[in-house]
Order: sequence, then structure tokens, then C-alpha cells
Amino acid sequence: MKLYDYFRSSAAFRVRIALNLKGIVAERSFVHLRNGVQRGAEYLERNPQGLVPALELDDGSVLTQSLAIIEYLDETHPHPPLLPTQPADRARVRAIALAIVSDIHPIANLRVLQYLQKTLGAADAARDAWYAHWNEVGLAALEKQLARDPRTGRFCHGDSPTLADCCVVPQLANARRIALDVAAFPTLLRIESACLSLPAFADAAPARQPDAE
Repeated sequence: MKLYDYFRSSAAFRVRIALNLKGIVAERSFVHLRNGVQRGAEYLERNPQGLVPALELDDGSVLTQSLAIIEYLDETHPHPPLLPTQPADRARVRAIALAIVSDIHPIANLRVLQYLQKTLGAADAARDAWYAHWNEVGLAALEKQLARDPRTGRFCHGDSPTLADCCVVPQLANARRIALDVAAFPTLLRIESACLSLPAFADAAPARQPDAE
């Protein structure tokens, strides 16, 4: 399989973590988002959304959307599992992941920020304030949710990494990139520390990717 990737993409970061946790080595192809490679005809033929990641399977079919890719990997390579066995627990893990993937990330990703600046004329400071605001609102809600739930363990759910952790770590990396003070999120920081103690997470970090600038 081949992963279409960009070192700074938090969505691609999620999939890199999952691949590492599963012990899967994928071929890599790097799509430079800031240079607009994702809008080229060749890449749009693979993924009409023009987003990363995309995972090309051995039969030539292409999977898109990070959560769909991770759940595919979990179903085809079930060990170690990234979702709990009980339905209520599975729903909880998905809810934590979706709070990031559906609520925080989409309104503060690169194409939204570029639209704010280039089309709506937002100044750099206004663009950065938008980014910081939605990250802070979303992470504060997650902090409260995780801190009060007894099912939170060393990781987001219990003592093994799950789909939720694959999403939390990249989002905290995003927050730091815009200099958001994350000290107000001690539960998230504790979980992040546990995750980054594992090579699967640490080796997926943006700075460690071959295309890192």
C-alpha cells in the first residue's frame, strides 16, 4: 500500500501513528500542501477532495479520510486493536476522535485559513486568532470530558492507545504550532506524554518525516 502524506498534516499524522501501531510499513508519496500539489490533476485523479492523507491499496483502490483509513487498518490488521470491544466504549472512543476530526480540525485547517486570508482579507493576526480560538474551545471541552470520566486511563480510554489517541496527539501538535498555551489541559498533556513514550507515536511526529522542512 502507498500513503499519500504531508509531514505537517495532522490528518496524515493520525494515519502514520495507526500504521506504526499496527507495524505496517507503507510506501510513501509526499504531497506538498503549501506548494499546491494537492490541487494538481494527477493528485485530484486519486482524491478529488484534494486532501491528505490518501491510502492506495495494492489493488489500486484509494481510501480517503483519516478515520476511515484507520478503521480499515484496524479491521484488516486487528492486532493491536484501536477500538474497544464493548459498543458503548467504542462509541466513546469514536466520539473523542470525532470531536477533533469533525469539530476542531475542519474549521482551522490550511484551506480554511487560506480562504480567510486570501479571499476574505483577514490579516495575519486575525487568521491566527481564529485558529487559536477554535483549538482552545475544542480542547477545553475534551479536557473536561476526559478528566471526569473514569474510563480515561493512561490513554484516552484505558491503558492502551486507541483511535482517540491517534487524533489527540496531532491536535496538540497543531495547538503548539500556533503558540496556544496548552497548560490548561493537564489530562490531555498527561495522555500525550504517555503516547509519545511509544515509538509508534514519536516516530510519526512531523519533524521526523522525510519531507519535513
